[in-house]
Parts: sequence; C-alpha cells; structure tokens
Amino acid sequence: MNWEMLAAVGQLAAVFIGIPSLIYLAIQIRTQTKERRLSAVNALTVQWGDLTKALHDSGEFSAIFLRGVQSFDELDPVSKVRFSAFFNRFFKNFQAMYFSHCDGVLGAASWGEIERTMSDFIAYPGLQQWWQTRRHWHTEEFARVVDAIIAKGAKPTAYSAYNLREIELGKAKEQ
Repeated sequence: MNWEMLAAVGQLAAVFIGIPSLIYLAIQIRTQTKERRLSAVNALTVQWGDLTKALHDSGEFSAIFLRGVQSFDELDPVSKVRFSAFFNRFFKNFQAMYFSHCDGVLGAASWGEIERTMSDFIAYPGLQQWWQTRRHWHTEEFARVVDAIIAKGAKPTAYSAYNLREIELGKAKEQ
C-alpha cells in the first residue's frame, strides 16, 4: 500500500466517522436550544404568576388596581405608589417577554397572546396616564412597542363586565 492509498483510506474513515459525529452534534444542539426555550418560557410564566398573585391575594389592592386603570391621576398618593410599583413590575415582565420574542425564544403565537394581554391593559386611560410618568424607565425600543399599542386607540373592555361603578361608589362611601 502506498501513501496515496493510505491517505484515501484515511479520508474515507474521516467521512464515516465525521459525518455521523456532526449529525449527532447538530441533534444535541437542537435539543438543548429547545430545552433552553422551554426553560425561558417557563421562567417568564412563573414570574407572571407571581406578579398577578397580588391581585387575588389582596382585595384592597384589587380595588386600587380597578380604580387605577380608570384614572391613575385620581388615586391618592399611597395608592399611586402601590399601583405604580405593581405596573412597573408588570411592564418589566412584558419587556422581558418582548425581548425574548425578538431573540427567538418566545414564538409568534406566545408573543401574540402577550401582546393582546398588553393591549387590553394599555387601553385603559389610567394605565396610559401611568405610562406617561414611567415610560422613561423602559428601553426606548420597548417604549415604542407600548406607544404603538396606545396609538391604535383600542377601547378598554377587559373589565367592562366587572361593574367598576360599584368600586367607585364604595370609594365614595369610605370618604
């Protein structure tokens, strides 16, 4: 056997060993990427659940929330702080979801669900009033997303069946 023949056998062996190794590596990378995406979506879901827990754990805060979405400007100072703290976390969570979508971690269907949820909240005048006071706390790119949702001028309907008038009447009775 000469050197050329040995080189050919070596190249053939490299093909038979190298190609399956590359295929295996590609499968492993794909699996890991899928697992990372699922993990990231799961983390965002857990954060979302922790955030919304404040609404079902506190009737007092739920009342502030419902009054605040109607008019942030009319809340008393303590309620403004509580409402603002809640929505700051809320929008930071939305911002993280937005950038996860931009990075390809969050799929189009999931982002569409999040965007519809954002639209429902942002349609309320109180949230738009709050946004004007805290827009600068977010990235300019995300702020443009929120501004675009506001510009659509959707009607606030998320809580239309909740009889918010009762909340206002309850507030009036307390004073």
